[in-house]
Amino acid sequence: MTDRDLRLLPKTHLHLHFTGSMRHLTLVELADKHGVRLPDALRTDWPPELSAADERGWFRFQRLYDIARSVLRTEDDVRRLVREAAEDDRADGSRWLEIQVDPSGYANRFHGITDFTDLVLDAARDASATTGIAVQVVIAANRTRHPLDARTLARLAAQYFGRGVVGFGLSNDERRGTTSEFAPAFRIARNAGLLATPHGGELCGPATVRTCLDELGAGRIGHGVRSVEDPDLLKRLVDAQVALEVCPASNVSLGVYQRAEDVPLRQLYEAGARIALGADDPLLFGSRLAEQYETARSVHGFTDAELADLARGSVLASTAPAEVQKTLLTDIDTWLGVTQPAHSPAPEPAY
Repeated sequence: MTDRDLRLLPKTHLHLHFTGSMRHLTLVELADKHGVRLPDALRTDWPPELSAADERGWFRFQRLYDIARSVLRTEDDVRRLVREAAEDDRADGSRWLEIQVDPSGYANRFHGITDFTDLVLDAARDASATTGIAVQVVIAANRTRHPLDARTLARLAAQYFGRGVVGFGLSNDERRGTTSEFAPAFRIARNAGLLATPHGGELCGPATVRTCLDELGAGRIGHGVRSVEDPDLLKRLVDAQVALEVCPASNVSLGVYQRAEDVPLRQLYEAGARIALGADDPLLFGSRLAEQYETARSVHGFTDAELADLARGSVLASTAPAEVQKTLLTDIDTWLGVTQPAHSPAPEPAY
């Protein structure tokens, strides 16, 4: 029997960073347009060889990311990035995209965090209209900056709840900063109705995931793969159905695991974890959403029924309204050839 086309499998995409979503061709074109010199790793030797196993490796990764961000100089550049991210997601079968952005990284060039957020949300609305997939925004704070900066971003995110911002995250190197110190920012976001989606359990072990749950009130964990190292924590995640945004390609590229087969996707799935596969930063890791599902199939031996289950997990972990979830779940069953619904949609989330 021929495997079903994974690009036709309906799914959501919940772990995609703003600059990291950029097409490589777009990066090169914008760099040439604005006179930005790209290192070979971002031009001719792309995708770059990366590792974040030590501080030097993370510094190189962050330096490349910052260079890529610097090519975004105009409103049209930002609109192009968001539109193309939506187009690429649509081509991979995504129907709902939650793209993550830290407005403070763009504030100087775009007249402050509020103006930049307005621009991104307007671009997201336009991209949704032109591509047919819903583009929502998660505003994320930076672990390497002061927790007071995170509170500023949380108040910003809260102002846009119900207007395109659906969550509040915490990203960058989880080995830096003290995760619990960001609790006040996440309290602001949760009180406004936003989903808490901090990164944890990737470069650091399961203890970071516990802190994200206990101190930040996480309703979803960015990465979280190393929860598999703590059976009690994993059971807690399974029982509470706190989803893990698993990004297989980035786990290997950053040196969290040496080989694709070492990523504990199968163990997490068989333990009952709710999983939403994500591409993280395609610009730097070289693969997009559908390729994460292909890795699950070709490397981890997932059957079509199991791949459909991963897609269902991404839907149920999203902030999509119940009626949108119901439609997506039905379409997943159709892809699989199931005539009776295999799952019911989750109730409206109460963050």
